[in-house]
Amino acid sequence: MKSRNHFVVSYIHLRIRNLTREEFKYIFDTHFNSVRNYIYYRSGDQELSTDVAQETFMKLWEKKPESVNGSFKALLFKIAGDLFVSQIRRRNVATKYIVSIIDEQLCESPHELMCYKELLRNYELALESLPEKQRSVFLLSRMDGLKYFEIAENMGVSVKAIEKRMKNALIFLRKAIGK
Repeated sequence: MKSRNHFVVSYIHLRIRNLTREEFKYIFDTHFNSVRNYIYYRSGDQELSTDVAQETFMKLWEKKPESVNGSFKALLFKIAGDLFVSQIRRRNVATKYIVSIIDEQLCESPHELMCYKELLRNYELALESLPEKQRSVFLLSRMDGLKYFEIAENMGVSVKAIEKRMKNALIFLRKAIGK
């Protein structure tokens, strides 16, 4: 005999366009933690992961797609992943803007400014070409100021694995930047 919850989920699959508040609440209660944990694993930022998870469910409620191919969980993870990437892009734009303002204030000569911009461009290209695991460790350490053991906890790996990823990231960046 199937449970009431299984019936609700199956029924919801058939008619997502007309979700009731109770059905949406059930979906939210069932999947919110897994969506938040997914983003937390990718970002290491608890506040960001909660924000993205909440925004994911807001999007689901607002959009109410006509059909869901596969499971709700897959749809939710897809929405959450897209929102996470958008958040990271927004942060990068803001960081570049702040760096450009600082650049203009710190550099004294046009030659220094040109050299610094070239170094910054090489750094950004090198950072983009880093493997995702190494880039995540590098950014969590250097940008967010997390300790290796904190990064290891967030990513669910050993401290030694984090040390190795950081070492490889630094070697790669030094070679790519040319120092």
